Amino acid sequence: MVVQPLHCVDNGELGSVVETEKKSPKGKVEQVVSSQRRTSARIQATKQRAEKEELVRKRVELLDENEGGSKKRTSVYSRRRVNVENVSEVVEEMNESEVFVSSEVDKPESEVVKSAGEVVKANFGGQNGVVGGEGGGGGATEKSVFARVKETLRLFNKHYLHFVQEEEKRCQKEEDNKKSSKSSKSKKRNAIEADAKKKAKRPDLKAISKMIESNAVMYPEKRIGNLPGINVGHRFYSRAEMVAVGFHSHWLNGIDYMGMSYSKEYGNYTLPLAVAIVLSGMYEDDLDNADDVVYTGQGGHDLTGNKRQIRDQVMERGNLALKVVQYWAEKGISGFTVFKYRLRRLEGQPTLTTNQVQFVYGRVPQSISEIRGLVCEDISGGEEYVPIPATNLVDDPPVPPTGFTYSKAIQVAKNIKIPTNASGCNCDGACVDPQTCACAKLNGCDFPYVHRDGGRLIEAKDIVFECGPNCGCGPHCVNRTSQRGLKYRFEVFRTPKKGWAVRSWDFIPSGAPVCEYVGVLMKTEDLDSVSENNYIFDIDCLQTMRGIGGRERRLGDVSVPTISNTDRPEDQKSESVPEFCIDAGSSGNMARFINHSCEPNLFVQCVLSSHHDLKLARVMLFAADNIPPLQELTYDYGYALDSVTGPDGKIKQMACYCGAADCRKRLF
Repeated sequence: MVVQPLHCVDNGELGSVVETEKKSPKGKVEQVVSSQRRTSARIQATKQRAEKEELVRKRVELLDENEGGSKKRTSVYSRRRVNVENVSEVVEEMNESEVFVSSEVDKPESEVVKSAGEVVKANFGGQNGVVGGEGGGGGATEKSVFARVKETLRLFNKHYLHFVQEEEKRCQKEEDNKKSSKSSKSKKRNAIEADAKKKAKRPDLKAISKMIESNAVMYPEKRIGNLPGINVGHRFYSRAEMVAVGFHSHWLNGIDYMGMSYSKEYGNYTLPLAVAIVLSGMYEDDLDNADDVVYTGQGGHDLTGNKRQIRDQVMERGNLALKVVQYWAEKGISGFTVFKYRLRRLEGQPTLTTNQVQFVYGRVPQSISEIRGLVCEDISGGEEYVPIPATNLVDDPPVPPTGFTYSKAIQVAKNIKIPTNASGCNCDGACVDPQTCACAKLNGCDFPYVHRDGGRLIEAKDIVFECGPNCGCGPHCVNRTSQRGLKYRFEVFRTPKKGWAVRSWDFIPSGAPVCEYVGVLMKTEDLDSVSENNYIFDIDCLQTMRGIGGRERRLGDVSVPTISNTDRPEDQKSESVPEFCIDAGSSGNMARFINHSCEPNLFVQCVLSSHHDLKLARVMLFAADNIPPLQELTYDYGYALDSVTGPDGKIKQMACYCGAADCRKRLF
């Protein structure tokens, strides 16, 4: 008997390898993550460089027109500045041999990969529908399978949130119909309720259908062995996400298997053959010791969710496909026949047990006394509703972050005049109808957020128009989602190579607002006398909308009256460099500590609420992915390679230590 890799998900933890009767192809996978670093400093932007960027942009547009198509631009959403005069970490100092094998795991509330196993050779042909990520302006290199898995999940979550919004509209309409039909006859009311129930469908299932219809599933065909890009420690947050990447082909069945239709390709195997299983906790007879799992076969249990077995299981379909070296039939707890399968992990795999999911990467502290390396109980000094502790297990002696004053609100320089408040909408209480809400009309006649999880942005946009002080709605309006302050428990912590960093103790769903970049709002030209400031953030909303400087344009279904005044060539030239910026050097919030990553889990979104001046938009950071507790929060600083020059005119380079699978090796 020989070993055969098999995916297994246990209560959200993916993985055991089991022994089977047939031999499978083998291909060993190494998890290699480069040991990278971010060092932040300030860029001295020059007018010459702006003119050069403008010239290049026009040439690219001309080429695009001649080719009859549009070429994808390098993504540069934000401009976090680096002081090149003080750059000491250059690319040549990096040791490319410094790599390490990692199998980090976080919290067991998600679906976590438990077994990498051995892999058959991947065929990446025909994998369509993967959306572009937040990558900075690096070279046009092929993305790793890890990045493609992440982007496939982002596409799924975008579809999911669109269908969540659709369902919220349906529910609102149903509620309105119920109110209007109270005085009508009962038969009419029953017909309305039956029709509403018929139209209802889970948003996650709709998103799966959308992925399948658009050929966006990353691995549409079943295969033996684990899938490239999904290794030990990978977290799935729903069964639907597994289907979206092709890890498991059904959102409900526990056993995924190859049927007789695969006999031509896998003729040397005994079919049916299981390829992935999920331990969902729905069977009363399951026993999980992580390395040694006793798995209960499928069928015969009560689908209402009480885990009770109500009929005998039959040796067919998935049960037949999971016949392994050790399996047996027995009377279950409820007295019905169930099939049991003993699944055993292969030797030499990364250690992962149910308990270790909580403790290997770190456990969320329950009180201040449990925090290791605590150097400050609250860096906000009580300004934030939830304290933000700082920890330092790196320095000796440990020191807290210093050199700044915490501020939760933007401060405005004396020479800047904020525009008067916008007129706002006339909605009463809360904005519900996008056809009548004036703010929704500015967003393309729809709200950019859904109510779920306290408000989530459906997808990144050129600009988001939120309700402001002159609107008739209240503070709980969905179109004020980013104005509610911090709602997660954050921690600022010291890293060995990247300075200070930020992580959350709570799970953050994709599209959720994380924080605003807070500091002093000032003119960019006033920075010329400032040195050694690593916390300058250019407000480049207008530049992003135009695709200037390599920025990738976003969803543009917004109505911005002021854009029409900047369409002349001479105006475009002057707008190449952002006019305003946020300086968080001496005053700011926790966002000043968030590091760069070539594969970030946050994205930058410009938001307007009190006024409609694009050049003075608020800078918000939103979750690009479902972010597990204790994972470092990062966003792309947005530099194109070889885009930074020093006072002597020579190109400067700085090494990147973000550790991402597709790290560009350089910050710029």
